[in-house]
Amino acid sequence: MYRYDAIDKELVADRSAEFREQVTRRLAGEITEDQFKPLRLMNGLYLQLHAYMLRVAIPYGSLNSTQMRKLAWIARTYDKGYGHFTTRTNLQFHWIRLADTPDILDHLASVDMHAIQTSGNCIRNVTADPYAGATAEEVDDPRVWAEAMRQWSTLHPEFSFLPRKFKIAVTAAPKDRTAAKVHDIGLVLKRARDGSLGFEVIVGGGLGRTPHVGPTVREFLPANRLFSYLEAVLRVYNRHGRRDNIYKARIKILVAALGAEEFKRQVEAEWEQIGPSGDLPDSELARIRGAFAMPNLDVAVNRSEIFEQAKAADPAFARFVRNNVKPHKRPGYAIVDISLKAIGETPGDATADQMDVVADLAERFGQDDIRVTHEQNLVLPHVKLDDLPVVFAELQRAGLATPNINLVTDIIACPGLDYCALANARAIPIAQQIAETFRDQERAELVGELKIKISGCINACGHHHVGHIGILGVDKKGEEFYQLTLGGSGAEDAAVGQILGPALPYNRVAEAVDILVDVYLRERQADERFLDTFRRTGVTPFKEAVYATAD
Repeated sequence: MYRYDAIDKELVADRSAEFREQVTRRLAGEITEDQFKPLRLMNGLYLQLHAYMLRVAIPYGSLNSTQMRKLAWIARTYDKGYGHFTTRTNLQFHWIRLADTPDILDHLASVDMHAIQTSGNCIRNVTADPYAGATAEEVDDPRVWAEAMRQWSTLHPEFSFLPRKFKIAVTAAPKDRTAAKVHDIGLVLKRARDGSLGFEVIVGGGLGRTPHVGPTVREFLPANRLFSYLEAVLRVYNRHGRRDNIYKARIKILVAALGAEEFKRQVEAEWEQIGPSGDLPDSELARIRGAFAMPNLDVAVNRSEIFEQAKAADPAFARFVRNNVKPHKRPGYAIVDISLKAIGETPGDATADQMDVVADLAERFGQDDIRVTHEQNLVLPHVKLDDLPVVFAELQRAGLATPNINLVTDIIACPGLDYCALANARAIPIAQQIAETFRDQERAELVGELKIKISGCINACGHHHVGHIGILGVDKKGEEFYQLTLGGSGAEDAAVGQILGPALPYNRVAEAVDILVDVYLRERQADERFLDTFRRTGVTPFKEAVYATAD
């Protein structure tokens, strides 16, 4: 894990001190809210429906036990005892007092954390595969590149006034766990036939009002040329990006307007002008890479008798292993997904006590390494098979052992109208109702992989466009209605979902999802996923079933 150096620490401390002065002036009435707004947004502070919300950066979703304990302490001390993990792998505190924010930023700085690049028209927190460094699927560790991008982008003058916020994801495995194709830039690490490392570069993806799956503008970019190429992309965006219309300001609109080929032509021309001088020196990349060396894992056998005996003796543990435990590149170890989607709870929320439990487990059994996923869960990437029964028991006691990763109750949901001033409808209660509908774990496993994603407004913070079942809250004359889409995907087979039909009232959404699942179970062939069946049958059987029961 990367450790902040003296420059990082000074930058974070200076930003915190600067914001303390700005808050003091705001509280004294020396600056207006309009004058203060851009200053607070640059420090991750939003004004929502009921209180201020502070968004804390967790670069590429990676943190250690000390940092997690600090988040737990802040939740107890300054919030209501919990935090909300987001689809950008950050953490949000939703009940913050303005007067407390400078102290909170100081506490975060003490453990090398901050709220920089969590808001504003800048390059936001770069996300990466949460299994990075642990999965045998990857061709390289994407965290190395994400950290290099963090350092490169933080104070780069080319990125200080972008037309709009800008999001980058980097993955290195055939299975995309980052939704790379619906980012402003998605980077997929690959190896050429000669073994050389490079990137597929995807530009112009995004969700919101006009969802786009990004086109590939470079099939293979040599890895040592990444940063000059990224700068060329950002320069073209800076040159042409709309600043007069917030709804047309994202790079996806520019790529669509120019066409992928013309956009690529301009980028390539800009790239040639920049030349290799714009690239990261090999020595600098080596320095960063050194921080992500594989931890000193014990030599372990392929088969753990303790692990196998526990699976045979405890059906609950066996179910947890089936759904929440993934193969590790080192024999005798596993990757453990921790679901933040317990039935009846708010997706993505963790209490301060739960954060402390995860921190303790990471310290005792997980190489002091914790990851946040873009699907609002946590990961312990390096757990010995021998230790899994104990880890499971501790998670179970903390309410963190729900065995539902990638199943129907593993729902992404934005905070919606319960918190957000932009939302049209609630998202959290809908997620809770759907989860309750599928409380039966046997049925949930029978259904298999099914990704439900819910947004409370068109801004799509819940990624509803790319849900196998997507749910969008809309306002109809002051009443909450929900538009359903089917067939979306944020994975390597990325697609935008198809609208099912007219929006449904609040009290019909969970029932409609239940009907959709019944149609899938009736129509599926062999081991098809919900997404596979929908792509084969089309929308008709699903639409007929849902609207046949409409009032």
